[in-house]
Amino acid sequence: MEILTMFKTVLFPIDQSRETRHAVETVANLVKTYQSRLVLLSVVEPPEPDTEAPTGPEAVMHSPEAVEKLLTGAKTLFTEQGIEAETLEREGMVSFTICDVADELEADLIIMGCRGTGLTTEGAAESVTNRVINLSPCPVLIVP
Repeated sequence: MEILTMFKTVLFPIDQSRETRHAVETVANLVKTYQSRLVLLSVVEPPEPDTEAPTGPEAVMHSPEAVEKLLTGAKTLFTEQGIEAETLEREGMVSFTICDVADELEADLIIMGCRGTGLTTEGAAESVTNRVINLSPCPVLIVP
């Protein structure tokens, strides 16, 4: 008997946030349940031309080595749970890039952690999560 695959391809955009780590269990459960293809995506946002290069924690995600380490670590985490994951690294505006990749992959679902910055009117407009929800070519599951 063949299992109906509701979510053939699941896109999981990752960063170094606590919210991404909280979403891992949900992603693993869903991917196992539906035997989905899992694609991990890390998006590096290029610095604005007229601004100084970021320093501190923000600078870390602008380093190719840091992005590679993040993707490798996440892939290993899923491998330990018996899940094969593909990794992608892209550069661009985060929300638009996530949606573009979802479209390219013909993803059936995007799963994201939520930072909770969308609780105010100003925060909602600027939130990556909110933009992805509004622009996504497929359903978006937000893990609080």
